[in-house]
Amino acid sequence: MSKPPLPTVGVISLGCPKNRVDAEVMLGHLQREGHEVVADSDARVVLVNTCGFIDRAKEESVETILEQVERKRRGEIDRVVVAGCMVQKYGRELAAEIPEVDAFVGLDELELAPAAVAGLPALPRFTDKPLATRLYDERAPRVLSRRRGYAYLKVGEGCDNPCTFCTIPQMRGMQRSRSVESLVAEAQSLEAQGVAELVLISQDTTRYGEDLGMRRDGLARLVGELLARTSFPWIRFLYAYPKTLDESVLRLMADAPRFVPYVDIPLQHVSRPILAAMRRGGDSPSYRRLVDRMREIVPDIAIRTTFIVGFPGEGEAEFAELCEFVRGAELDNVGAFAYSPEPGSGSEPLGDPVPSEEKERRKEFLLSLQQPIARRRLRALRRRRVAVPDAVLAAGVLHRGAHVRDRRRGRLGSGSAVRFRIPSPRVWFARAEPAGRIPGQQCGYRDNLVPALARTDEIKNCPRSNRTGGAIGSWRDALARTAGSHQRQSVCGD
Repeated sequence: MSKPPLPTVGVISLGCPKNRVDAEVMLGHLQREGHEVVADSDARVVLVNTCGFIDRAKEESVETILEQVERKRRGEIDRVVVAGCMVQKYGRELAAEIPEVDAFVGLDELELAPAAVAGLPALPRFTDKPLATRLYDERAPRVLSRRRGYAYLKVGEGCDNPCTFCTIPQMRGMQRSRSVESLVAEAQSLEAQGVAELVLISQDTTRYGEDLGMRRDGLARLVGELLARTSFPWIRFLYAYPKTLDESVLRLMADAPRFVPYVDIPLQHVSRPILAAMRRGGDSPSYRRLVDRMREIVPDIAIRTTFIVGFPGEGEAEFAELCEFVRGAELDNVGAFAYSPEPGSGSEPLGDPVPSEEKERRKEFLLSLQQPIARRRLRALRRRRVAVPDAVLAAGVLHRGAHVRDRRRGRLGSGSAVRFRIPSPRVWFARAEPAGRIPGQQCGYRDNLVPALARTDEIKNCPRSNRTGGAIGSWRDALARTAGSHQRQSVCGD
């Protein structure tokens, strides 16, 4: 007697690149077990990989779950599976509030995705998720969900930093690094698949290897090994922590042309009292010295940062100090987020004294200061010329968001000098939630994941203000307002 066919699966991944890698590992397990992965609109089972970082991300996750639950009610799909960070922290609450979800998969349970999708009776619908402790390595199956222009390499999991506004350690656990050999092996596999740019990611990549006894030069040692044992035209990393960015990384960046001169270093604020309340340390003068030192060692470096406005204790004086820093530092790319108190975070007892309207005003004003700076710095790039490596031509892409023009209108040869047409800096450099133009930028995007060779690019950039339903108070409010019906239009309104 033949077995019934396995259901087709659609995977929707929300949030950061680290979440995307988890989704790609689940794709690998699903394909290994024989499931066909298709666009979620064509699937019989939909897996939603959630983000639980801030209220806005949690709202989007809940709305996406409810959207799929409504499709299940209409008979368009048979099962809904939920995975990711929200399951790790809020799984029991979600399981009680949304009984239509068929299974929940935690961060340490990625290999259970096929059983959850198939509805195997041996797999409970929900089990309590302790603090994440596992570390997936090169042996885990992984199916790339993007075209081969670039791919992420997750160098570690978790975080040891005590930032009071953040609950990521409560979801992803403490810092744990993969071995150099494991990372080189996976990087070589990605290179064999035609990837042109390797992007190293973790929560605090500049602390890579500390838990393995490498001290502060762990990241430089890792990148050195990757440069020596692979041939990627470009290697970059995300993200840097101000206290742990070692000069060995910058010196290697200055000496190695294939190590992209780009640092994404979330400073969060520059006022000493605010940073102290965040338990991050530092102040405006020390951060200016850090920026100056980066530019001294790597003259052509591009620096991106993010700031939180409206943190408890931020008055007009603290905000003015932040604005003055943005004017003076002239960074290449600045993102800004309005503070939202996270349940269970160290800053939760501080309350939320700054009104929402004031937070939005400060955010928009801060970004308005950055716009002319970004335009000015972007204009300086317009006549720069670069050589195109063979691997980039083979991949068929230089960079997402950068377009190549050749005056001869013929095929570009290896080493050709090309000129970039770069999109408006208003889009690239001054969005509160960037549109995903640079690999790894934190942004509120929703991706429908199918294997890269079988998909067209379906990134749906969804600024919160454009989503159906408008602003809602919190993800719990979303649940309360939709209790009993779960009716939702498309998250992106398309």
